[in-house]
Amino acid sequence: MTDAKPSLLSGLKVVEMSHVMAAPTCGLMLADMGANVIKVERSPSGDDVRRNAPFNGDYSVPFAMMNRNKRSFAVNTKQADGRAALKDLIASADIFIENYRPGAMAHYGIGYDTMKVINPRLIYCSLSGFGSTGPYASRGGFDLVAQGMSGLMSITGEGPGRPPVKIGSPATDISAGILAAMGILAAVNQRHQTGEGQFVDTSLFEAGIMLTYWQSAIYFGSGKVPGAMGSAHPLMAPYQAFETADGWINVGAANQANWEKLTKCLEAEELADDPRFATGNDRMANLDTLVEILTAHFKTHDNDDWLRVLEEHGIPAGPVLDIKQMSEDPQTIARDMVREVGDESHPPTNVLGHPVKFSASTTTIQRPAPRLGQHSREVLNEIGYDEMQIAKLLEAGSIQNPV
Repeated sequence: MTDAKPSLLSGLKVVEMSHVMAAPTCGLMLADMGANVIKVERSPSGDDVRRNAPFNGDYSVPFAMMNRNKRSFAVNTKQADGRAALKDLIASADIFIENYRPGAMAHYGIGYDTMKVINPRLIYCSLSGFGSTGPYASRGGFDLVAQGMSGLMSITGEGPGRPPVKIGSPATDISAGILAAMGILAAVNQRHQTGEGQFVDTSLFEAGIMLTYWQSAIYFGSGKVPGAMGSAHPLMAPYQAFETADGWINVGAANQANWEKLTKCLEAEELADDPRFATGNDRMANLDTLVEILTAHFKTHDNDDWLRVLEEHGIPAGPVLDIKQMSEDPQTIARDMVREVGDESHPPTNVLGHPVKFSASTTTIQRPAPRLGQHSREVLNEIGYDEMQIAKLLEAGSIQNPV
């Protein structure tokens, strides 16, 4: 799984003090691009995701998914010498990422105000439920809560009168992690100019708000509060899932040219002349009627028939795949989005590949997710601890060897 092309972030040392998903997503993005990412876990339990099923042997596949390409440093933060070792490790880093409750890092003696004095070049990234300022700053954050408070759950689901529905994936966790990675790299670029690090702060709440661009535009522009529309688009039609004789397909025929192509594809060219559907605004105003008419046409043939005909007419369309189907799709495979990881101490396990490709650089999966504390000794050696110091920390239970 190596490549001759240079890695993008070679030379950047990242300490990721994280659990579950938001900060691990951020560290994952950076690790795949070549950063040296050290995952700090609290001894003796480690990241809770280590205990999440399903397992490959005793190896948590969810943990494997989020933590490949990282090394594990397990530290007992209840002990002073453990906290001191952690502080030394962060002081040696280019970037520090954490997603604990606001105030936790200061409690451990590694808050931003402390660390920026020790290492002025440090880029210190905090991921939290609501950010480090504002009336909700002290609250803990979970994806479900963030989806509800950001407006996402009000626009997700089948429509009026139905229960609120969250997006199936932990969308605010994942989006916040990606936003944090973007913010960190922007701060790295500025550090090239100024020589100084800075505090990077984002949240699940803001990540959720960011995902409401269209619906917020509707409210800001019209004063109308948009709601859930199933798979339909709030501004354009037809642009949604339609039931066929044997399943569902998504059809994106919202612009005028594609709409007219669709009426020909359906052999229903009279719809193009129907005043109810003449323009995009007309189609949105009469969306329920439009969907009813189009569904009757789509239910006359199966998915494969329609997808073939839609492609022949140049109309964007695709099947609604489950996760198994997605993972086996030839485009998924061609884009290297399913990768196998493993080594002598880790069973072969499939994970998702890196979602960005580069012409002059590479992203690689060089190591599987680590065992708890697998690299504690190695990491401390690298920052100047000798074997006697490390042995003393191990004997005291301040750091942990592999588990």
